[in-house]
Amino acid sequence: MCGRTGQAVGEAAIAAELRYDAGLLSLGAWAGATDDELIAHCREVASVIPSSGSTCSPRSRRVLPETFWRRFLEIPEVVAIKVAPFDRYRTLDVARALAASGREHEVALYTGNDDSIVAGPPDRPAGGGGGARPALPRRPARPVGGVDAASGGAGRGGAGRAGAARAGTAALLARGAALTDANAALFDAAHRLRRCLPGIHEALRRQGLLLGRWCLDEREELSPGQMEEIDRVHRRYPQLRDDEFVAAHLEEWLR
Repeated sequence: MCGRTGQAVGEAAIAAELRYDAGLLSLGAWAGATDDELIAHCREVASVIPSSGSTCSPRSRRVLPETFWRRFLEIPEVVAIKVAPFDRYRTLDVARALAASGREHEVALYTGNDDSIVAGPPDRPAGGGGGARPALPRRPARPVGGVDAASGGAGRGGAGRAGAARAGTAALLARGAALTDANAALFDAAHRLRRCLPGIHEALRRQGLLLGRWCLDEREELSPGQMEEIDRVHRRYPQLRDDEFVAAHLEEWLR
């Protein structure tokens, strides 16, 4: 639900009429706004349809602090937060705010923390808790959807011997490093994510899921050097691609 309040409320009404369960709030049109203005906007939109917040990536040039997320979680109609700031510290801000809210069992976390995919949001309490900032939740606030929801529990339990567990952990860490490297190319990390959309489109184009990497904004193209980076990670990490699976189903999906 994008734009200023009038537009976002209108989009929320359409989503509600179409029987969507919730809407995702975009604050991209609120550059320079105060937290008070943002919260007032979110409250008005959430009164129309249950709403999910979203951490802002560097592409938006807006960092939402922990104080904002604490206030955001006071809105009763908030049901989820999409945590994808490309910044581990900003992920911790959301986790602490959720812990302070007492709503761990009401608000879902959806993830895409692309610089720390396998590690994902924290699932253990921070030590202490006597300071002004709350510790992380003692009950794991694990993600229920998104990029790393499936991998979040991998490697914990089920290992018969310590050696096997260590090997599994090492494999997961290696996979995490590979994913971070690959996503840096696709999401254009070298240019503060400015050309993430054509980067993602290029990956889908290579699999036949898109005919081209065009965007609504015709000026939106790959950054200088981004194609070379995509070529590099495409060659280096064949294990991360699902080309065979896509090829096996492409005709069926496009029928």
